[in-house]
Amino acid sequence: MPGPSKPSDFNIYQEQFQGGYVETLAQNTEGITELTSGGILMTSDQKKGDYEQEAFFSSTASIVTRQDLTSVAGISDLLLEQNEFVGVKLARKIGPVSYTRNAFNRAGLDPEQGAFVWGQQVAKAVIVEKVNTALAAARAAMVTNTDVLNDVTGASVKTCTHANMIGTMRKFGDASNKIVSWVMHSTSWFDLGLDAVSNSVDSVVSDILRVYDVPMLGRRVLVTDSPSLIATADTPDSYFVLGLTAGGIEVEETQNMVMLQENVLGLEQLAIRIQGEHAYNLSLKGYAWDIGNGAANPTDNAVATGTNWDQIAADDKNTAGVVLKSIAAS
Repeated sequence: MPGPSKPSDFNIYQEQFQGGYVETLAQNTEGITELTSGGILMTSDQKKGDYEQEAFFSSTASIVTRQDLTSVAGISDLLLEQNEFVGVKLARKIGPVSYTRNAFNRAGLDPEQGAFVWGQQVAKAVIVEKVNTALAAARAAMVTNTDVLNDVTGASVKTCTHANMIGTMRKFGDASNKIVSWVMHSTSWFDLGLDAVSNSVDSVVSDILRVYDVPMLGRRVLVTDSPSLIATADTPDSYFVLGLTAGGIEVEETQNMVMLQENVLGLEQLAIRIQGEHAYNLSLKGYAWDIGNGAANPTDNAVATGTNWDQIAADDKNTAGVVLKSIAAS
């Protein structure tokens, strides 16, 4: 008769998995925050519930106006009102993955090393999923607000150029200095490089050709071939470049990752299965998740639906940033 489970049969947060996961995750997280100058914040803080809500006082319009010295008529009071930022928690599962002990033994490897390899893969996959989901949300929210969208797909120059990038920054007017970084697909990045080569003086061209250091208008850039930066339903495909403000996108790990491992018996070969889960909150600066329309733990399509992100910042300059919509150079 089988006895009770032993540590060798069932491990929680085993050391091998953590060794591969923690180191890889930290490197990727720090890299994204640095490359975007804080435009994308990757943080961690345990929080309950399906949403993160924070009240703030809305800006009061027309606080200072002309006084009529010829009148003593009564005037209406201005209202001091509150609104709230709302972020949404997204639950995620990991795996399961399983492998036989023989698969590692025959290769001369320790079967427990599989947990370390799995940890490295999970760490990378967690970051990629977070970034893709966050960019999908930001793109959807910004595109819905035409005042921060620079759509050049119908213009004479439809590609990502420095002129079109400046036109995108112009959407923030005198607050364009709030844009701290660009996030773009490699297609847009190479188009921008070609534009720099064709329009630069010789000394600048030589520098670009030597190190391919594409001018970014004084901002950091994150180049990522994220599907969230392409609209494949358009003909031809549209590409999106996000100009982010500090803290424009915040991805906060709010539910500890739980990773379980078990030895699987009753099969032709002894096997190991690993499965996990975690959750994080996604917030966009100046926008609130629409609880009524989007609901709790939304689907990927719901997160990427612009109308599920309500702009609650009265001034566009207090939002996540601006966006350029273009097509690839032929």
